[in-house]
Amino acid sequence: MTESSSFYGLGIAPNILTILDKLQYKIPTPIQEKSIPAGIEGKDLMGLAQTGTGKTLAFGIPMIQAALAGKQGLVILPTRELALQVQEALTKVGGPLGIRTALLVGGESNYRQVQALHRLPHIVIGTPGRIIDHIQQKILNLSKVKILVLDEADRMLDMGFEPQLKRILVAVPRERQTLLFSATMPKNILSLANSYMKLPLRIEIAPPGTTLEKVTQELFFIAKQDKPRLLEKLLYEYRGPVLVFSRTKHGAKKIAISLRALGHTAAELHSNRSLGQRREALEGFRNGKYRILVATDIAARGIDVKGIELVLNYDLPDNAEDYVHRIGRTARAGASGHAISFATPDQRFDVRDIERLIRGTLPVAKVPELPPARASDISFDRPSHFSSRPPFGTRRPFSSRPPFRKSRPPSHGSAPRRGFSSRRPPSRFPQRGR
Repeated sequence: MTESSSFYGLGIAPNILTILDKLQYKIPTPIQEKSIPAGIEGKDLMGLAQTGTGKTLAFGIPMIQAALAGKQGLVILPTRELALQVQEALTKVGGPLGIRTALLVGGESNYRQVQALHRLPHIVIGTPGRIIDHIQQKILNLSKVKILVLDEADRMLDMGFEPQLKRILVAVPRERQTLLFSATMPKNILSLANSYMKLPLRIEIAPPGTTLEKVTQELFFIAKQDKPRLLEKLLYEYRGPVLVFSRTKHGAKKIAISLRALGHTAAELHSNRSLGQRREALEGFRNGKYRILVATDIAARGIDVKGIELVLNYDLPDNAEDYVHRIGRTARAGASGHAISFATPDQRFDVRDIERLIRGTLPVAKVPELPPARASDISFDRPSHFSSRPPFGTRRPFSSRPPFRKSRPPSHGSAPRRGFSSRRPPSRFPQRGR
């Protein structure tokens, strides 16, 4: 093994190299190989790479090495899942070296977070809203931050975190190192970089919309009511771990319930689940307790699980870019994987947007013979109680309207209403003489 194909020769401290060897991290990914030397040298950089390429260690190793030199670090991410994933990765490498971290996310015990901050962590990892909460409570002081990481910056801006990010960027010192990592590089990211970074080095591994080479893709055009039966058939053909994406959290819950009724071990991951429930679902998916994980797009960038055999888009994503992030959950770390998408006949324009982004054509597969329909096969897109309602703005036929109900009689002393007698009702109590 040559130095150019290993972590040796990238400027990494010997004690960190020892930990990497013990963890069986032998060959750096392209984004790691190009980012780590610049990060260790203290340069600002913008890393643009597709999902699943090892961006966490690309900034994590320079940050741990800076922490060992006495520099405080701050990592900002858009979701709890990503924050948890980054903390696990940094703890795995930096923990044996005495590096302390603090995780600041919503849904976690505030007391526990305060205690972690009182232990003076070397690296703080969190989501924008919770970081600002601790700043406002004067628990978190960012005046000593020397290295700042903005991970999944495009996702943070898409989620409306730009005002919070600007408040945090004002709170950290001007003299700092900033590492920005993103899967795409829209204009608002470039504007953010120009405003808050010093001559950043741009490292681009793959253009936006590039899918992983070892992911094979497949598309089924199918009626909405037939999706549950096609899902059932495919899950018996693929026996390994399967990640199913739903457009809505209600849909994810319905799909998980249906799969459990079929005898599959399935968990759900969406914003209606507590942090503890999300952790349990993700950990159960990792260790094999659940073979199937049903998730919304909060997991499109927040799941790092090796060995996912199939990513199945039960619903197409709202944004074409999320398609690339979804299917990037398989074929990670050089492995191969498969991605299947369901599309209804009226979604041809959505398919075209995805194909334009990935600069390729999604192979259309023939729908196989499906299992017989059951009463439990329902649409997962909307709650069942909406099914009997007419579209908004449509008048119901007179015969289906509820029967007319008379108003209650007027209270004592009010003017008589039409259709009711003006005679006072008998008093419950006899009147007394004055």
